[in-house]
Amino acid sequence: MSEPGYGDFEFERKFLVRALPTDLLVGATPDVIVQSYYLASEGYALRVRLQAPAPQEPFRRSADIAGILTAVAGEWSVCTLTAKGPAVGGTRYEAERELDPLVAEEMVRRGGAKVLKLRHAVWLGEDGWVLDEFLGANAPLIVAECERGGPVTDLVIPDFCVTEVSEDTRFGNEHLAARPYAAWARDFEAELAAGGASYLTSFGRNSHV
Repeated sequence: MSEPGYGDFEFERKFLVRALPTDLLVGATPDVIVQSYYLASEGYALRVRLQAPAPQEPFRRSADIAGILTAVAGEWSVCTLTAKGPAVGGTRYEAERELDPLVAEEMVRRGGAKVLKLRHAVWLGEDGWVLDEFLGANAPLIVAECERGGPVTDLVIPDFCVTEVSEDTRFGNEHLAARPYAAWARDFEAELAAGGASYLTSFGRNSHV
């Protein structure tokens, strides 16, 4: 959540990642996250999230949401209802409330367009990063996010980032729930090959932008 003075707003930047930086994640246990979107229209979204430490046995990229819900049933450590507004320049309205785990799990089971992912967390300098490894129809997509309590400026971009996608709505979770990565990955790769990675190239890796 944001620092006092900013109210219910989140500040983050997103980057495409080709492969997890396993050397930075040694010994860390990811969380499994299931998100269900009951509204996603013109940047507005209403979401229920279930989150828990992932079981020791790794999930296949093709893992199905129903199987995950059964495997982790009753063990969710974070259950929230979140309302979001459109993102503008890496800033987005976000209001969040905790839910009873049983109610949250049943809501996810009963409706909404869903996203399944593993979330890996790592500290780089003074910034906390999360790397979301998507499963199911969104595999093999990996997106890295850096979130702060205020506007994300003077950011050191790590080597594992390929290109920034903060302003590309296709990479928003509510969009991935409705139109998974598998449906448009080839088109995006063509765009990237035609110069989509120029953002990082122009500034240089590990530069402050």
